[in-house]
Amino acid sequence: MPHRRQPGLPSREQILEFIQTSPTPAGKREIAKAFGLKGQEKIALKKRLKDMAEEGLIDGKKTAYHRMGGVPKVTVLRVLEIDDGEAFAIPDAWSPDDASPPPRLRVIEGKGKRARQPALKVGDRILARTEETGRGWIAHPMKKLPARTEGLMGVVEIDKAGKGWLAPVDKRVRNSSPIADLGEAEAGQLVVAEPAGRSPRAGVKVVEVLGDPLAPKAFSLIAIAKYGIPHVFPEEVLAEAELAAKLPLSHENREDLRELPIVAIDPADARDHDDAIWAEPDDEGGYRAVIAIADVSFYVRPGSKLDREARKRGNSVYFPDRVVPMLPEVLSADVCSLKEGQDRAAMACHIRISPQGKVTKWRFTRALVRIAHNIAYEDAQALVDSGEPPEWLANLWGAWKLLAAARSERDPLELELPERRVVLDDQGKIAEIAVRERLDAHRVVEDFMIAANVAAAKALESKTAPVVYRVHEPPSREKLIALRDYMKTFGHTLSLGQVITPSLFNRMLKDIVDESEKAQVMEAVLRSQTQAYYGPANAGHFGLALGSYAHFTSPIRRYADLLVHRALVDAFQLEQPKPKGDLPPTSGLSDRDREDLSKVSDAISQAERRAMEAERDTIDRYVAAWLAGRVGEVFETRITGVQGFGFFATIMGMGGDGLVPVSTLGREHFRYDEASQTLTGEASGTSYAPGNRLQLRLAEANPLTGALKFELPDGEGRIEPRGNRPEPRRSAKPKGKYIQGQRGRPKNIRHQGRKRK
Repeated sequence: MPHRRQPGLPSREQILEFIQTSPTPAGKREIAKAFGLKGQEKIALKKRLKDMAEEGLIDGKKTAYHRMGGVPKVTVLRVLEIDDGEAFAIPDAWSPDDASPPPRLRVIEGKGKRARQPALKVGDRILARTEETGRGWIAHPMKKLPARTEGLMGVVEIDKAGKGWLAPVDKRVRNSSPIADLGEAEAGQLVVAEPAGRSPRAGVKVVEVLGDPLAPKAFSLIAIAKYGIPHVFPEEVLAEAELAAKLPLSHENREDLRELPIVAIDPADARDHDDAIWAEPDDEGGYRAVIAIADVSFYVRPGSKLDREARKRGNSVYFPDRVVPMLPEVLSADVCSLKEGQDRAAMACHIRISPQGKVTKWRFTRALVRIAHNIAYEDAQALVDSGEPPEWLANLWGAWKLLAAARSERDPLELELPERRVVLDDQGKIAEIAVRERLDAHRVVEDFMIAANVAAAKALESKTAPVVYRVHEPPSREKLIALRDYMKTFGHTLSLGQVITPSLFNRMLKDIVDESEKAQVMEAVLRSQTQAYYGPANAGHFGLALGSYAHFTSPIRRYADLLVHRALVDAFQLEQPKPKGDLPPTSGLSDRDREDLSKVSDAISQAERRAMEAERDTIDRYVAAWLAGRVGEVFETRITGVQGFGFFATIMGMGGDGLVPVSTLGREHFRYDEASQTLTGEASGTSYAPGNRLQLRLAEANPLTGALKFELPDGEGRIEPRGNRPEPRRSAKPKGKYIQGQRGRPKNIRHQGRKRK
């Protein structure tokens, strides 16, 4: 036991020391006993512990406090990432909020020379002993635990004996679970369940009935529940949002830009409008421009209930049938949204664009704007294509052509990645699934936003102010080596002795004439890229070929942008008069964020990945539902990935990855070559590789899991020529893994979707 402290209310530092050094869990009772507290001192301790939790010094638990950023000595962890064979995990109970950013633990078994990586995969749950070393946190697994979240949402099925089973809605979960307690659930209903006991044999019990799994809006509900996305605002947050929405727009310290014809160009179905733009020629062959962004920091103050909820969410999540907003709708869809004809608070970025397309000057102000037009991308493009666009639109296109020229000179990474679009009718049913068209209007807005984001980052750097950068690091050497080996199979070379830049990849793709081969190489280049993230340390943005980049233009839907706005408020003294009422007075950065920006950056990066996965899963379910009535039809597809157990293909123009198991390819042996990512038949020489186009029959489409399965039509696929790619060399003892094709249902085949970059 720690030595006994002197009586009297302990300081924050003393409490933190006791919690950190205590060999047993330290709750309020243990702290009071250690410091000899009685009566009113215990009441004062309770208040101090609450204050410390709100300040982020300790977690908010009462039975056993832990130093913020610390981890219990024995706890349940969830494997988050496998990187070069090393497993990394975070506490299983963690959610990305402002109170507990997730510690990242390296998982190893044994110590010293015996230390090794356990056989784990992403999503596994383990009970582990933890320790903090000079190089970070380490977890020593004690035992692997059964899956908890992915398998506990499903559809109730009743077998002939009257026993209930939970059929999973996650394509990664293969088996149904026995239901020990149905509650009020009925066959065919979508439910949420939890383990009925410690043993998997105990089955599960239904804790919530969600209803018809194929009803409109059910697919997004599945994703919301599966990924634990906060979607209901607490009453106190809604009340504070109503209070914030009534803040008067004072002219004090605001630049009046209401006479400028500023325009917001957005998707036709946009629910919120973060940004608007204006430009006019200067007298030197360039342009003056204003990028007006919703002034969310005026309404959402640091430390408020609104702020804590926004940080917890991290970003808005967009589904075909709904938006789970970061902010309550009274702000996100009304008061903050830049609506036509309405006076709105804005953060204005003023820039000067040179005749060469360079942004030579910038300044930031808090402004009052009145949007002249809310216009859809398609409508703006139609006006420009008519040849007689209004002056305000012609000026935007003129300024954009200069920005586009500078972008072309910078030569950022250009990958043609089609985006699927799900169109619903008034009843919420699928009307159409298509690839979203890419217009010049999209590029106009994108290049203006990039210019503003760069200006924000550089403006904060000029003041040595804190910056939440949007970081995209160059590909790792390991991934570049894998890409080089892959390119060799096409007869191309990728020299690693040169500086790797986006233009290198662009030139490589430009030199490929065959469209099938180009698609394969583009997929490989995409897989070689690292995932972008938020952080206070600048490492540049490789994909955009920019040295400094921050997200500034979407504070209604991204918390990172809100932090950048607050930093600008502080750096350029843009504070507004203190509001009346209960809202915090400042709209700049809090001391807590200023001191440790990395924690909130990690949290919102995780929230972004969570949203991306939820959105992708939901689109997959909509695509599967759209195709469920077309099982048996033959589609033009393209192979997107090859593994030893089969290959994945996507329907051209629609998307939706489906598996073709190797067991359906016939009775001959198929050899899997990892370097070239091909499956080759030993007898026929038929080869399947990423990028190949072929006709496939849709065999299965499961709307609940989003999984598709294809098969060769009439047992024979038709593959387009492979361009200049050389055929795999044959030898007496070919390398690779042999797989025997078998008739019937394959065993232990799991859908392994490609990692989204």
